[in-house]
Parts: sequence; C-alpha cells; structure tokens
Amino acid sequence: MNEAEMKVARLRADDVIYKYLPEEAGYPSTVISAINYSVKAGGKRIRPIFMYETFRMFGGEGEVIEPFMAAIEMIHNYSLVHDDLEAMDNDEFRRGRKTTHVIYGEGMAVLAGDGLLNMAFETALKAFDVKGANKNQVIRALKYLSEKSGLYGMLGGQACDVDAEQKKKEIDLQELMYIHENKTGALIQAAMVIGAILAGASDEETDKLSQVALLVGTAFQIEDDILDVEGDEKLIGKRVGSDVKNNKTTYVTIKGIPEAKKDAKEMSDQAIRIFDEIGKENGFLRELIISMIGRTN
Repeated sequence: MNEAEMKVARLRADDVIYKYLPEEAGYPSTVISAINYSVKAGGKRIRPIFMYETFRMFGGEGEVIEPFMAAIEMIHNYSLVHDDLEAMDNDEFRRGRKTTHVIYGEGMAVLAGDGLLNMAFETALKAFDVKGANKNQVIRALKYLSEKSGLYGMLGGQACDVDAEQKKKEIDLQELMYIHENKTGALIQAAMVIGAILAGASDEETDKLSQVALLVGTAFQIEDDILDVEGDEKLIGKRVGSDVKNNKTTYVTIKGIPEAKKDAKEMSDQAIRIFDEIGKENGFLRELIISMIGRTN
C-alpha cells in the first residue's frame, strides 16, 4: 500500500468530514465539543475512503458523494463512542488518546453518540441539495445506509455482542460470524455499495461489491481479534488484551491465532477474486482491500 497515496486519501476524507461538523457555540456547546472531539481523534477513515474510491471506480463525479462520506464516518464514530462506555467495553483509550466518556463523562458521551447518529442522517439528506444529484440514487443510498447501520446491520451485530458478554455465554462460530459480519462488515458494505449506487452501477455490480465488502469487513474484524492478542499498543492506540480480560469469545479463542490468520487471508483473497470479476479499474482501491489483512494497527 502506497503510504503517500493513503495519506492523501485520508486528508481528502478529513476535509469532507470536517465541513459537516457543527460549530462549538450556543447552549449545547459541550455536547458539540464532545462530538467534534470523537470525530477529530483521527483514525484511518477507511469507510469514507472506500466510498469515495468506489464512486470513482464506477465513473462517479461531483459532490453528491460528500454528504454520505461524512455521514458514514459519523455513524462509525457514534458506534465507537458508545462501544467505549463503561457499560460496554469500558475502554479508556482510543487512537492514542483518552476516550470521549473519560473526558466528558458518561452521560455526555451517550448524548454525543446519539447526536452523531442523528447528524449522520441530517448530513446524508443534504445530498438532495447538490446540483445535478440523481434523486432516485440518493433515496436508494439513504435506504441502504439506514439498513446497514440499524437493527439488521451494525446495531444488531453490536447488540448480539453485548448480549453474549452480559450473559457470559459461550457463543459458537456461527453466532460470532453473525456478529462480525454485522458489527463491522455492514458499514463496509454500506460504504462500497453506496459509492456504487451514487455512481450509477448496475444491480449485478452492487451485488458483487456487497460480497466483497462483507468479506473485507469480516476479515478486518478477525484481524482486530488478532491484534488484541499480539498487537503493539503504541501502534494500535489502545490497550491490548481487553478481550481476554473480559473473557470474551473471539475468532482467536475459537480457532487460535494461526487459523484466524489463515481464514482472514482466504477471505481477503476471495474478496479480490470477486472484485476483479467486476471488471472496473481502481488500483488504489484494490491495494487498499489487500492491505486490510496482515495490518499492525
């Protein structure tokens, strides 16, 4: 993966996202500050980058993609703010700095997460105001974003994860895959498919992209399970070993490190095979998919 290209892609995503963040003024300035703190913590911006590059791959032009790029990062960050809460993973650090609830308190962090989710859809709706926007494509993209972030997408996967932890129950590989495919895979699907929808891709093409994204997202989460065991805290920006400490069932606890690495690599290879079948060129996006596996942060 070309680091210079990736840096440019991240900076482009940041420019878009920051345009839609609220000004820290007025009576709700504290919650706005908490919202901006969580989003400006950095991160890889994988989802908006996937969205933008898929949009370009199918010949998309113009600014209609931008509200959705910002929206998907807002949804991702709301999930992280809530995930870090004491009632859930109780993480004190993310991306190398203190988590939102540590800085602003748990109540304000809950509200910041809620605010980000609401803002995401306020922002995505602004795509209708973009000159030349195809209204039917925007509607389809909004519908897909709603589905993949909701009860039968990311939220559903997260809920199953929390349910298993609260009940201290052993889950099998089938349920764990459901959690990974939804908790992580669903928003990767949303990113890539929405980029394709807004560029006018066919149903067959978006179906293939959906398969690619699900494989990439699931492999990405398996890598996350691996990094929690053998990652470098300085590189990943948060404490390792939290899964073990919480007696959490992960891909690693079920299959072990060697098998987890093997399965993640196979998913990545399968994703690339399907990606190449689509027949559209975007070398950067292809390399990005490959680089998601075997990462160190």
